[in-house]
Amino acid sequence: MYGIVNKAIQGLVIENFGLDSWEKIKKQSGVSVDGFLSNEPYPDQTTFDLAIAASEILKIELKDVLISFGEYWVLKTGQESYGALMKAGGENLKSFLINLPNFHSRVMLIYPNLTPPEFKISNIEENSLDVHYFSTRNGLHYFMYGLLQGLGKMYKVETKIEVKALKTDGAYNDIFRVSWS
Repeated sequence: MYGIVNKAIQGLVIENFGLDSWEKIKKQSGVSVDGFLSNEPYPDQTTFDLAIAASEILKIELKDVLISFGEYWVLKTGQESYGALMKAGGENLKSFLINLPNFHSRVMLIYPNLTPPEFKISNIEENSLDVHYFSTRNGLHYFMYGLLQGLGKMYKVETKIEVKALKTDGAYNDIFRVSWS
């Protein structure tokens, strides 16, 4: 994953738990990098090790770390790094989600070696739809859940996310039912 991902984890931890916690997390994870470069690729394992260490040091379940990180990614990193792309995604949550399958094609212009997830949208109704999440990386469904929650907050709508299927449970891909009021 690109350094921007690890920088976001660092930002989330420092903003909410302080620099000392971040240093403990880095040490526990075995990550010796002092600063991540946004446009540089890092091994996926580095990101996973940081998330696992954050869970252990902060005494927060890993799923909750990933959900918080997903929200932070949308509300902080997404706004700062992809502000124009985020705004161009849609004027409301529904239109953003419908346009989600095209989002990473634009991000790949910035990060050409990106291995992005893919999305498919189905069962579109007035106040809900299904987001199908396809990723070569396992174990990120809680991160995706957090991203969806963050998008609801970004658009200032009360959002409910229901997990309909998980790859870790044998499904072909993860499916989330997103409803809003």
